[in-house]
Amino acid sequence: MKKTGNIVYGLAVLGLVFLAQGQASQQTQPTQQAQPPQYQQQPSPITLEKIADSIYQVKGGSGANGGVIIGSKEIMVIDAKMSQESAKQMLAEIKKISAVPIGILAFTHSDGDHVNGITGFPADIKIFAQEETKHYMDEAFKDEKQRAYLPLIKTFASGGPEYDLGGLKVQLLYFGPAHTSGDAVVFCPQEKVAFLGDLFFAGRDPLVHRHKNGSSFGLVKVLNSVLQLDAEVFLSGHAEKATRSDVENLIKSIEEKQAQIKAMIAEGKPLDEIKKFYKVEDRPAGPGRPQFLSLTEVIYLEIMEKQIKLRPKSHNDH
Repeated sequence: MKKTGNIVYGLAVLGLVFLAQGQASQQTQPTQQAQPPQYQQQPSPITLEKIADSIYQVKGGSGANGGVIIGSKEIMVIDAKMSQESAKQMLAEIKKISAVPIGILAFTHSDGDHVNGITGFPADIKIFAQEETKHYMDEAFKDEKQRAYLPLIKTFASGGPEYDLGGLKVQLLYFGPAHTSGDAVVFCPQEKVAFLGDLFFAGRDPLVHRHKNGSSFGLVKVLNSVLQLDAEVFLSGHAEKATRSDVENLIKSIEEKQAQIKAMIAEGKPLDEIKKFYKVEDRPAGPGRPQFLSLTEVIYLEIMEKQIKLRPKSHNDH
């Protein structure tokens, strides 16, 4: 009976996880070309916001915010916007503020609103990305013009390289899976500025891409690692510049939601009830509007999967 009970329990938990994943699979799986509706609006002009003496945040155009780090020898651009047109406009704006050559493109991760503008860059540009980011770009890039840039990408697995732009050092850091499994942090220690890509969101729950092996618990771990850097300003893809306090508050909010959902699961509450508690609404996907799993659903799935893996086996299970 004990063996039967353990089997039934395991099947029940597996069933809940598969049910939740089944509901998620009915949502359109986002691709590099499909983006949330805010990215489909008419783009505003490209602007450069000065953050420090040698650092600018790129705003406007199609896709996410980017970054510019200007050394005496080279300029590093962080992320490539979502279209070739916006990427070229970005490069044109950079040339208005500096005659230093644009020599390096660094990617924070592989989402289309950060990488699809790669064809707007010179064919001899040096490109850096975490190895998982290149893997996802290789899977998503179908256009031969985009694919021609893949051999240019120099990858790193962990730690990441340090690059000297000429009197200004930049570190490319990898702390593990979070928003995706290939998120890189671009850190300029002299200016105490860190570019976080989509590791940081303000005024809303962060996105965690399970289809790219992202993890909410990994996101907390990575953000805590980011706070170990001697950084004062944090720039991201979809928010204004942030402070250490802003990052700390985001970590706290994620951890609180994780604890709440874990307690609800322990009380036997189903996913639908938990989603209702957090006011998570299912909206049908449409052109240019894929549905991403909410943070609530991601945390639920992670906790359920962890319970399956960690539940001790009885000797009667063998």
